[in-house]
Amino acid sequence: MRLLIVGTLKGQLTTATKMAMDKGASVTHADRIDTAMAVLRSGKGADLLMVDVAIDIRDLVLRLEAERIHVPIVACGTQNDARAAVAAIHAGAKEYIPLPPDPEMIAAVLAAVANDAREMVYRDDAMAHVVKLAQQIAPSDASVLITGESGTGKEVLARYVHARSNRARGSFISVNCAAIPEALLESELFGHEKGAFTGAVARRIGKFEEANGGTLLLDEISEMDVRLQAKLLRALQERIIDRVGGTRPVPVDIRVIATSNRNLAEVVRDGTFREDLLFRLNVVNLKIPPLRERPADVLELAQHFARLYAGANGVALRPLSADAKRQLTLRRTGCGSTRPSRRRSRMRRSPPQRLRARSSGGPWRTSSAT
Repeated sequence: MRLLIVGTLKGQLTTATKMAMDKGASVTHADRIDTAMAVLRSGKGADLLMVDVAIDIRDLVLRLEAERIHVPIVACGTQNDARAAVAAIHAGAKEYIPLPPDPEMIAAVLAAVANDAREMVYRDDAMAHVVKLAQQIAPSDASVLITGESGTGKEVLARYVHARSNRARGSFISVNCAAIPEALLESELFGHEKGAFTGAVARRIGKFEEANGGTLLLDEISEMDVRLQAKLLRALQERIIDRVGGTRPVPVDIRVIATSNRNLAEVVRDGTFREDLLFRLNVVNLKIPPLRERPADVLELAQHFARLYAGANGVALRPLSADAKRQLTLRRTGCGSTRPSRRRSRMRRSPPQRLRARSSGGPWRTSSAT
């Protein structure tokens, strides 16, 4: 977890930094927006920005968007500064942390951003087979292709492999190839030099260089344009990349993990994916079965999400009733994703007082509505 703190946090900078480092985060500090942008362009990167509400968060969000830098923002301010908290959320912050910082709150935010994916939640033998293979191949530097339906946990498994690899101390950088427009994906992956195109106001390090010494996840690789696939193939073969507008190659030391919810062999036959690139990526294939083929995992996941969101909302854990367990088991037919289990376990965001009121009483029960 890479944390970039922007501003002084009302004099609580040292305390917040120590709390984050105690939870395993590497922390960088920037006193203003210009310094923060320079850090993000340099390749140090960040998984989370913790920003003082005294900083113009809206301006920061706009500058991040202008340079296509995607990183969540958490705003920090004094407990009685409700107006600043609301303004920060409206400006683009994902969460608000009151100061002075609370160790449990800092830990919860870091865990949420990191997705707490170091341990896999499973019980079914079908998933146990996949996890065992992941454990066996994790220490190698072999490229890995993870396939499965949407929502089955491909990125979670990728993080699991990284955490057990020899690169675990390095960065884990994820790029969603389906979410970034074709015209921007090349710069996102390989970086660019100042003046390479309109809007390139400074050199920016791409995800390949940012992942140097660690792991690069190319999520939904099948959505990448075939022309960009040729440049990716060269990077995988030679372990060198060319920044957009650059004049010399840059060596990189990374492990690549790719995911897809499609049958890439069929995509190759359709002519929209290079066969030689598939050969380079598919050194090891981890195929995650859909949830409907993992019946023993349904209740395990439901109970995991119940614990997760009870802790996140500061309410007491309520066990699943016998009827809820029966309904979850019956409704698994036709479900391939873990997301419905997560939705059923998650409470709708609401004021803490209301959440605590709802937490009183007996076990969770199902309703007749779906």
